[in-house]
Amino acid sequence: MLKFGANICTDPEQSSSREWLETNGVGGFATSTVSGINTRRYHSLLTAAARPPLGRIRLLSKFEEIVRIGSEEYSLSANRFPGTVHPVGFRLIEAFGLDPFPVWTYAIEETGVEIRKKIFAVHGENTVVCRWEVIPGLRTVEDEVELELRPLLAYVEYHSLRKRSDDVDMSFFATENCVWMRPVDSAPEIFFNHNARSVSKTGDWYLDFEYAIEEERGFDFREDLFQPFSMHFDLHSGPAVAVVSTRQINYTDAGEFEEAETARREGLCEIAGADTELKRRLVVAADQFIVERGEGHTVIAGYPWFSDWGRDTMISLPGLTLATKREGIAKGILREFSKYVSQGMIPNRFPDEGETPEYNTADATLWFIEAGRAYAEHTGDLEFVKKELFPEFRKIVKMHVEGTRFGIRADEDGLLHTGTEGSQLTWMDAKYGDEVFTPRIGKPVEIQALWYNALRTMEEFASKFKSKKKARKYGKMAEAARASFNRKFWNEEAKCLYDVIEGDRADASIRPNQIFAVSLPHSMLSASRAKKVVQKVEQELFTPYGLRSLSPEDPAYRAIYIGSPYERDSAYHQGTVWAWPMGAFIDSLKKVYPKGRKLNQHLDLIFESFLKHTEEAGVGQISEIFDGGAPHRPRGCFAQAWSVAEILRVVMEED
Repeated sequence: MLKFGANICTDPEQSSSREWLETNGVGGFATSTVSGINTRRYHSLLTAAARPPLGRIRLLSKFEEIVRIGSEEYSLSANRFPGTVHPVGFRLIEAFGLDPFPVWTYAIEETGVEIRKKIFAVHGENTVVCRWEVIPGLRTVEDEVELELRPLLAYVEYHSLRKRSDDVDMSFFATENCVWMRPVDSAPEIFFNHNARSVSKTGDWYLDFEYAIEEERGFDFREDLFQPFSMHFDLHSGPAVAVVSTRQINYTDAGEFEEAETARREGLCEIAGADTELKRRLVVAADQFIVERGEGHTVIAGYPWFSDWGRDTMISLPGLTLATKREGIAKGILREFSKYVSQGMIPNRFPDEGETPEYNTADATLWFIEAGRAYAEHTGDLEFVKKELFPEFRKIVKMHVEGTRFGIRADEDGLLHTGTEGSQLTWMDAKYGDEVFTPRIGKPVEIQALWYNALRTMEEFASKFKSKKKARKYGKMAEAARASFNRKFWNEEAKCLYDVIEGDRADASIRPNQIFAVSLPHSMLSASRAKKVVQKVEQELFTPYGLRSLSPEDPAYRAIYIGSPYERDSAYHQGTVWAWPMGAFIDSLKKVYPKGRKLNQHLDLIFESFLKHTEEAGVGQISEIFDGGAPHRPRGCFAQAWSVAEILRVVMEED
């Protein structure tokens, strides 16, 4: 599906800026760079979910990989230390690709030996398979080919860095084909199931690994890793196999794991009917965000650092599940989140540490209703909606009318007021310490669009469920909201919508939030006003990778997202490009330009740009954000659920 040659692989800047990702469907993952240089604290070969889908612990950071041919020694590894990169194994990489998981080809030219390495996560458990082999069919290798693997372990909560400590227990147990240990009592055991010919005790610390992206982001960027033993394999007579897991496994199962995982991923594309390269890449990418939670499923918002968020899950649901024909998973997500409805709200976030869910969101719950509407429209499964969702939706509307957390309540004009001092309740939720950069307290434009859409959805459901009285009630509420919205939110001078209304004050900032007043299935705008909103967004916010979060004409605009945590958070929604609103922009284009050259030109540019992007940051993935200014460098998470979901949703609608 995707392949890079030596020109990229042997260039440390290009190969280290491209990151691969393997996930296991229960919250764990493996990830690093094409070069093999870990550039983030999150890079690892096994980050396990101790309490699926969270409780993630970075167990195995990487292997040092040393190949010996005769009397010569070659390293396949690469690390950055203060002032140097050592070793420089990326110089031997002839090719890297996803086939369907990460595969490297190393060429040791003076010997005629080529070695293939592949890594993949096993679906449904905290297990990763690593395999090295001499590629057959090349020049006969007369000398013995030995591979030595030196595991480098972190054993820390995945947001943290390991520092050298006497508290780490480097003792291990070994049988013929397995080495296992528990370096930290509070963490799970790790098992190295292998076909090595010998295992040797080492007990070393490797000090001062440097992670370039952590340094760029203004965080502590140095780490120490411990190295308790080494494994020695004979590559001359067969492949080297290491199955690293939180349980003991027969290493010979690796072949079955590979066949099953290859078939599973191919099946995803077949089921979805993915018939273009962009569709195939995004269908496989979409699967990486879907994980088990309880008896159902949820969505990891982004890799490598996010957990599951209610807002991201509901926005992503149509693209990740309905567009890929995985309706059962969509149903499981809706059912699971319905269990957490509290005071008319679904959670904003499930913390990594497993505490009580956080409910600080004004939009996630309204997106929940829209996800239910999309599920019903796609599947026709009204029985599920009637029995399990509609009762919760009714409670949600009731609590929004009466008032719930964080000042969320329906005002006398029928619109929703949200927010209290110090809170950030919309998707523009950047905060550093006590400073909220886009508080948007009052009546944000997209909250009104979602509220109206929810009321009309409830009107439709009530009608289908033969409840005419409830249908009339919701319809009357929707009409009141529509009238107030058009009276208060139209900015006649700018020919678009205000971003937030609070009392007599109107925020005229040009932001992408207004596009949802056009794109959602139920819109409050006339055709002429909808077209003007789309034109304003196109003129000031559109880029080939998404919509800017603020117009470049605004004095507060920030063109680049980089620097310290404060600098980044303060730029997060002040011009930074977000990929996920592109889906709403395309939906809006289709409404105001239902046919014609303009729509097709936009679609061609957008899809071509995202296809190219899947080869430049997260390999096969779509990033969270991009710089507002050209060349729109990718930033933030290299794999973001709603970015993938919204582009996949709209691309799957195209013939």
